[in-house]
Amino acid sequence: VPHIRQNRTMKKYLILLLCSFLLVSSLSGCSAAGEARSKENSDKLRIIATIFPEYDWVMNILGDNPAEAEVTLLLSSGVDLHSYQPTAGDIMKISDCDVFIYVGGESDDWVENVLAEAVNPDMIVLNLLDILGDAVKEEEVVEGMQEDDHDHEEPEWDEHVWLSLRNAETLVKAISSALQEADPANAETYQANTDAYIEKLDSLDQQYTEAVAGAAKDTLLFGDRFPFRYLTDDYGLSYYAAFVGCSAETEASFDTITFLAKKVDELGLEAVLTIDSADQRIAETIVSSTQTKDQQILSMNSMQSTTMKDVSNGVTYLSLMESNLEVLKQALQ
Repeated sequence: VPHIRQNRTMKKYLILLLCSFLLVSSLSGCSAAGEARSKENSDKLRIIATIFPEYDWVMNILGDNPAEAEVTLLLSSGVDLHSYQPTAGDIMKISDCDVFIYVGGESDDWVENVLAEAVNPDMIVLNLLDILGDAVKEEEVVEGMQEDDHDHEEPEWDEHVWLSLRNAETLVKAISSALQEADPANAETYQANTDAYIEKLDSLDQQYTEAVAGAAKDTLLFGDRFPFRYLTDDYGLSYYAAFVGCSAETEASFDTITFLAKKVDELGLEAVLTIDSADQRIAETIVSSTQTKDQQILSMNSMQSTTMKDVSNGVTYLSLMESNLEVLKQALQ
């Protein structure tokens, strides 16, 4: 688990220095990004998405003719959003793109400095948190959850907005509008593809609603960080977890383990949950501390470690949300 909130000031400082260096370089001659654009793919719409869900939504809006655009997934190697730091190459790509899509939470503090040095004055920038507005939630510390040691003067927004199918619908519509503005010649195609994709999101949302309505339990318990608050709130589920979604903590205290194990017993839960690519030691300790010691350890995918290799193997936003639904059904039985 990455140290999510550590060294943020140093990270911003280094990015500012890198941006300044690249600006000086671009003033002394043609930038690498501008040069590449003039030589090839100059007629293509250049789109950069920071995370996998954004990338997949864009590809669905483009539909069967993705050749009209050059789409880049910035966090393509599985690095976590919270610990990502852009390279010089990333900054140059962003500087010259037509549409840039990012989450907009504390983990994206680096974006402001990068956009300040952008060379494309017509760039359309989409901030997911800004799009959702009042629907964005503050991180909350529920009973038994281990608080981190950091003091925060401003609200800490829960960045994991993509894990709500209902948020996804709003965000897909906004991204589609931006692509239609940037490429009006293909606007009708983009709108038709968007309408078809929204129907799929609606259908899966209804499956979640029906699954929760027919479930024996209404509470999830995570022996891990908890990035699924938007999902649980959508369907009226309660939850307990070791840490908030953006926590940097990696070791759960004795009190946290004890509390969660007692909750498993009290609620008769059949499963303790983790997130993708997580160390399961905390979940295993919780299970071993329960009375029956026989709960399943199940994993829900938060899409924070999805790679381009996964994409090439057919992984999509909908397929991962469908998998999460199956895990949810097991956990609530």
